[in-house]
Amino acid sequence: MLFFQLDKEQTIPLYEQLYIGIKNTITNKQLHVGARLPSKRELAEFFNISQTTVELAYAQLLAEGYIMSKPRVGYFVEEVDSLPIREITSVLPPQQSVTQTAFATDFSTAKIDEDAFPFTIWRKYAKDVLDTPFKHLLQTGERQGELALRIEIANYLHQSRGIKCQPEQIVIGSGTEQLLPMILKLLGDDMLLALENPGYSPIPRTQLEQVAIPIDVDQDGLIIEQLQTTNANVVYVTPSHQFPTGAVLSANRRTQLLKWAAKAENRYIIEDDYDSEFRYIGKPIPALQGLDRHDRVIYLSTFTKSLMPSLRVAYFVLPPSLVYRYQEHFNYYSSTVPRFEQHILAKFMKDGHFAKHLNRMRKTYRKKHDKCIDVFTNYYPQITISGDAAGTNILISFDHEHTELTLQTMANEKGINILPLSNYFLTAKRPSKRSFLLGFGYLPLDEIEAKLHHLMAVWMIPKK
Repeated sequence: MLFFQLDKEQTIPLYEQLYIGIKNTITNKQLHVGARLPSKRELAEFFNISQTTVELAYAQLLAEGYIMSKPRVGYFVEEVDSLPIREITSVLPPQQSVTQTAFATDFSTAKIDEDAFPFTIWRKYAKDVLDTPFKHLLQTGERQGELALRIEIANYLHQSRGIKCQPEQIVIGSGTEQLLPMILKLLGDDMLLALENPGYSPIPRTQLEQVAIPIDVDQDGLIIEQLQTTNANVVYVTPSHQFPTGAVLSANRRTQLLKWAAKAENRYIIEDDYDSEFRYIGKPIPALQGLDRHDRVIYLSTFTKSLMPSLRVAYFVLPPSLVYRYQEHFNYYSSTVPRFEQHILAKFMKDGHFAKHLNRMRKTYRKKHDKCIDVFTNYYPQITISGDAAGTNILISFDHEHTELTLQTMANEKGINILPLSNYFLTAKRPSKRSFLLGFGYLPLDEIEAKLHHLMAVWMIPKK
């Protein structure tokens, strides 16, 4: 089984992502020698990509000796350890600068409302920090990130998420993709990781040597009973707003998950508090870390949605029992976030502007959220909506004669960017209905209704 995903928003070409994913699967012994790989057609349908993309990836794997081809039979995994050393001439096209397709309508889940960002205030703090009194920031800073920012993050987490932690427990880095491998390395070589299925796609791309165990998700979040039947000792979850389904981990399952972690040594929960800042139904969901009494939860979050994706500031909070281990294992590490940006953010938070910005964005995104719900409720009752309790996207599902790939292509050809739920599955399992993630954060409020009607017309879904 191929436990990795392709990210169509990355600058790395899809054929190269596929080639790297299959190569890692083979070298990590997740595919045994002699195992038959899916046909080009099967793999193209599985990843919702073209057969040409698959053909390029297979050609490179064949050239490097990772697979062999049997005419009219298929591709099979080769014995890697016994391969002779030889010069390989790449059959992949040379790297070129990638220009992202400009869509007239962008339902991306990764984008924010650009017009609502407080440029004037941010510019003021940036100007203050980029001045002579702060010349010491030209030197290398603290390994875990600037203390000033870690203090503000600790205060924010205590006030907003019920998390009690000290700045010494916080590690700052440039994005989840950079911090996750650090966490997994910290947890040891005997770690066996379980992931939500469907789930957050960068996890399988971290080139781990361990096999990722997919655990199904339903309307109440991660199915704990499935987790309990595995040998996993680490589980990665998004309990407050599961991505991509939007499910919220129920209170009962939260308790079950914490009990599971406490039952054995070296069991840990990595809690990604994705999109927790924006909740529209009911009270804020408490963080698992705040409920943990056994030091088993590693809390992970980012400023991607709350401020801006380009800031590239993320952080994790270690249980006290892991702080010493971290300092011992990562004494060579230097924070990958520029010190100037850390101090700009720290001052922005300390003076209360971050909290004010979040309050404004909650109101802005709630209006967009409600507009989407109103349009589907009033005009398209055949559309099922889920994952609408929080976040900046909803999940829409419906019956249709066309496949998700065909529907996505139809939308793209009309200048609409939208991704299917199937992009986030780690296994061949697929939902019975056609399901798509509809991000509304980037769209102007006064254009949402017209853009939704346009999308439905492209898909030939009749208006009530």
